[in-house]
Amino acid sequence: MPEAHDIVIRRARAEDLHTLGQFLTAFVETGELLPRTLDELEELLPVFWIAERDGELVGCAALEVYSPKLAEIRSLAVARHVQGMGVGKRLVAACVEQARAQNVFEVMAISSEDDFFLACGFNYTLPSLRRAFFLTTRENYR
Repeated sequence: MPEAHDIVIRRARAEDLHTLGQFLTAFVETGELLPRTLDELEELLPVFWIAERDGELVGCAALEVYSPKLAEIRSLAVARHVQGMGVGKRLVAACVEQARAQNVFEVMAISSEDDFFLACGFNYTLPSLRRAFFLTTRENYR
């Protein structure tokens, strides 16, 4: 059984690109994440964080900065066999620290895992009680 201290959080590197794409595919197939092309992943690579255990990619998350006001945590995924060990929280913390270092005002996350993000310090409303609203323009993303 893996232990939390065996897992290293680090910045993604160019050599991680194909492994990252393969890792995310399982989460796309279950509908947990939106699909990303290799070109999209390559573009996001400088802002991706990787969780690794003995050379195996076991988690990832990216922080896409839209402006000095707003960034989004994207493509957060943790391998099933290490879920519950704090890997996701450590990836979110790395993204939040990156946002702080870049002086970004707000970080958002779009997820169906309310309890997870609440436990990471996120809340449903933005400062001043603003909310994010969404409208779907078609049935499927693809």
